[in-house]
Amino acid sequence: MDITRGIVQIHSAPAALRPHIEWALGRVLGRPVELAWTDQPAEPRSLRTEYAWHAAVGTGAELASALRRCERARFEVTEDAVPGGEGTRWAYTPRLGSWTATIGPHGDTMVHEDRLRQAILADALGRRPLIETVAELLGAAWDEELEIFRHAAEGAPVRWLHKVS
Repeated sequence: MDITRGIVQIHSAPAALRPHIEWALGRVLGRPVELAWTDQPAEPRSLRTEYAWHAAVGTGAELASALRRCERARFEVTEDAVPGGEGTRWAYTPRLGSWTATIGPHGDTMVHEDRLRQAILADALGRRPLIETVAELLGAAWDEELEIFRHAAEGAPVRWLHKVS
């Protein structure tokens, strides 16, 4: 059995989800998990945390699936590549839902050629512009939505965004 490592980043979750998230991670990892939570300044009354894990290859998918049940949490899960394999990144936001990508050995998002061919064909047939499909394949919307939570977690000043009608 190949062992890998990864990180779970809960960017924001209501305080009420704290025990549910810890239980979900512990159930997947087969041991109790107690996380060090801090306030998330980008979203009042929410918390953030990170957790580094070591387990069998494929555990990242199980962790992401378990966390997905906590629908009001924003999170990312990464699973590092192992020799002869690729890594994976999962992201979730309540507004966008789930996104998954293969991650190369240097941290780049990898897009498989068949997905690119489908994107080119959809563009050629006028179904969807290529730039939109590539942005989705690269997780641009997820990165954009999560960025404020990432920066707030690093102690950087929070730039509040307001929708203007």
